[in-house]
Amino acid sequence: MTRSDVVIVGAGAAGLSAGLVLARAQASVTVIDAGSPRNAPAAEMHGFLSRDGIPPREFLELGREEVLSYGGSIVSDTVLDVAVTASGTFTVTLHSSDAVSGRAILVATGLTDQLPRIAGLEEKWGTLIHHCPYCHGYEVRNKSIVVVGSPAKEMSIRQAGLLRRYSDRVSFITHGMDLTPEERHGLEAFGVRVVVGRVAHFAGEPGFLDGVVIDGGATIECEAAFIAPQPRPNDRILDDLGCRRDDSTGMVVVDAFGKTSISGVWAAGNVVTPTAQVITAAGAGSASAIAISGWLLQQDLDVATAARPQEGAPPCHRPPTRPQPPRPPFTLER
Repeated sequence: MTRSDVVIVGAGAAGLSAGLVLARAQASVTVIDAGSPRNAPAAEMHGFLSRDGIPPREFLELGREEVLSYGGSIVSDTVLDVAVTASGTFTVTLHSSDAVSGRAILVATGLTDQLPRIAGLEEKWGTLIHHCPYCHGYEVRNKSIVVVGSPAKEMSIRQAGLLRRYSDRVSFITHGMDLTPEERHGLEAFGVRVVVGRVAHFAGEPGFLDGVVIDGGATIECEAAFIAPQPRPNDRILDDLGCRRDDSTGMVVVDAFGKTSISGVWAAGNVVTPTAQVITAAGAGSASAIAISGWLLQQDLDVATAARPQEGAPPCHRPPTRPQPPRPPFTLER
């Protein structure tokens, strides 16, 4: 069994950033990498200072090299089970039957985008069909754009409004979404064409998008499309460890540094913050790493203190006091 100070599950921006900080802080780190990043289909990632436009896999490869250069370990495998030992450490069993133990664990397993079942969507996802205007809106400026409504109603409406800033040819297909009169008026007043109908399929040969075909056969021509998927956090490990969830959102509860309700367990990135961009996920991983490093230090201090009891303190020497004359008896003057 491999023994580390920290086991990090997930080698995306959050996990690798945490691994880098911890390895530089002289902690032994093992990163478990399943090799299936959320943004794998995308040709480029954007909004990351100094790395704008870099292919996602190249970005992750650079991160892996940096973690390894400081002595971190990266294991290509998936997690089968996580258990807490009697001593409070964590044992992570992998599908390969290998195991890794750690004093602390950081879960950075991201999320899975649940896409609606529309023909042609999955094969064009991440290249011709996107979900984030901040990530890909600039690249489709001045083009004809279709936004398809999804169960994430608020996000869908916002997508259409944001993309209108990039193009004056934006159409919003409701796809079963019920817009209120005020919502429809707001979109149309902003220059978004509203089409009531359901999407049958996305048209175009592999590598191309010719348009969106709605029920009845009509085609809305476009050069790019956007749809808001339902995010599903990959948080099974956090569930297995008993981490508390928020009653209103259903998300695993973490503090500003990613600490969960279970001692020694942290989480960072999309697994607890579905809206996090790559750069914010990396920042969250760094913040968690610093918190974990401090937590490990306190554990080490406690162990060292217990192993070396404090010697008796020397007697306190006080300067001699001058003798005071006796006070007269208390009398009540009249």
